[in-house]
Amino acid sequence: MIQQIKVASSSNVSAVAGAISNIMREQSSLEVSTVGAGSLNQAIKALAIARGFLTPSGIEIWVTPSFKEILIEGKQKTAIKLKVEKR
Repeated sequence: MIQQIKVASSSNVSAVAGAISNIMREQSSLEVSTVGAGSLNQAIKALAIARGFLTPSGIEIWVTPSFKEILIEGKQKTAIKLKVEKR
C-alpha cells in the first residue's frame, strides 16, 4: 500500500520534508495530496528540501502530478496528487 501525506497551506515545510525523506528511505513510493495553491506551494518546497536530504544518500526522487476528485465537507473538490518515486 502506498503511504499518503496530506499537505495544507499551513503545513510546516521542514516537517513535511522530513516525513517525505523518512518514507522514501524505507519505501519506493508515496503520494502527497494537496488542495489549493497554498498547499501545493508548501508541498513543492518540501519536496525540494527532501530531495536535498536524500541525494547525499544516493536516493533520487521524481514526481508525477495528477488530479484527484475528493469530498471535503460534502463538497466535491479537485486535489492535486503528487506521486513520488525513487528513480
